[in-house]
Amino acid sequence: MNIHLKTLGCRLNEAELETWAQAFQKAGHQITRQAEAANLVVINSCAVTQDAARKSRQLIKRIHRDNPAAKLVVSGCYATLNEDEAAQLMGVDLVVSNKDKDLLVEKTLTTLNMDSMPAMSTEPGEISLFTRGRQRAFVKVQDGCRYRCTFCIVTVARGVERSRPVADVIDEINALHSQNIDEVILTGVHLGGYGSDLGNNLSELIKAILAETAIPRLRLGSLEPWELSDDFYALFDNPRLMPHLHLPLQSGSDPVLRRMARRCKTDEFSAIVNRLRARIPHFNITTDIIVGFPGETEQEWQDSFDFIKQTGFGHIHIFTYSPREGTKAATLPDQLSNEVKKQRSQQLHELADTMKRQFFEANVGHSFPVLWEGYSEELDAGKKRVFGYTPNYLRVGCVINQDESLENQIIKARLTAVAENYLVAQLAE
Repeated sequence: MNIHLKTLGCRLNEAELETWAQAFQKAGHQITRQAEAANLVVINSCAVTQDAARKSRQLIKRIHRDNPAAKLVVSGCYATLNEDEAAQLMGVDLVVSNKDKDLLVEKTLTTLNMDSMPAMSTEPGEISLFTRGRQRAFVKVQDGCRYRCTFCIVTVARGVERSRPVADVIDEINALHSQNIDEVILTGVHLGGYGSDLGNNLSELIKAILAETAIPRLRLGSLEPWELSDDFYALFDNPRLMPHLHLPLQSGSDPVLRRMARRCKTDEFSAIVNRLRARIPHFNITTDIIVGFPGETEQEWQDSFDFIKQTGFGHIHIFTYSPREGTKAATLPDQLSNEVKKQRSQQLHELADTMKRQFFEANVGHSFPVLWEGYSEELDAGKKRVFGYTPNYLRVGCVINQDESLENQIIKARLTAVAENYLVAQLAE
């Protein structure tokens, strides 16, 4: 069969797609990038906001409309929270809730009577590594979350915390590396809670990966700031652990953080950021901010804005708050008007753009090993511009000859200037 895999939402959803792709291939099927050419389409849905749930419904309907002959399997958070609704959508043949995600391939092949003999016995090929090109792959190490932030529906959809054994993670990373993957990103719903059910922790997992694999670059997905143990910071002394962390702040106002049921105050967040930056020069801290949370006064917004500006971030994901049915925040008083939320969002976007450029400029003049990707832009006179990422996750572009290739190589480059959305680089001699 030709199988098309589609996702909405978080990196964890992408990591799950990667796992399914490998499993379908082991069963003798092929992954296709074209939904119209597929015999089977699997959608990993999202429901982090009402808008995400709406987009999930629209995607399911569009996929069926474009390829009505294909079998359609739906999983993910939308399908888990709205199982009956998802099952009744036109064209849906099977709904697999989050708790059964590990069995999705098996359930699909047996329930839909799609078992087949492999055409040839092979290890998964590079085609399965479609989520981030052929250079990097997401590795899911845990699922579920024990916390109940008042704005979040995902913990309801994902259930209790479950961690993968260290040996399984190491085996997967070694398999990916044997397929010429040079960078993996560890992901989870609550990555910092890894091992809570196994009697170990994230620091121990990272140490094991660095000791028992030869993967050149290891990245971490989103981490709650209150989860960083004292021994965590020393892990970055190993140059294979990339100096970039996405630490969701959500607000720079302590009263708002209390209403969100967040477990990290602003002064604690500052201490974490300062500690990381003191240890590794040019450490890149990125974050999430929710604008217009219920009850956010003008003073709280100004305090939040000032704290964000004082901290400085390489990039900010900005979310305008919208009520999500089933969350505590949706029942809170003093919901803000769309006009106020839009104004604050615009103000923060302008600050985020300024801070991103400042961080770019702070890195100009320095040299970094860059993992070059396959994507390129054609230029005149037999030249092309290729792109890659520094260890601290800055996108860089470099002009080379049309007949040259840097793809999937880690080659040092010096950052020379700031372009619109990347840094200009020159290859080291």
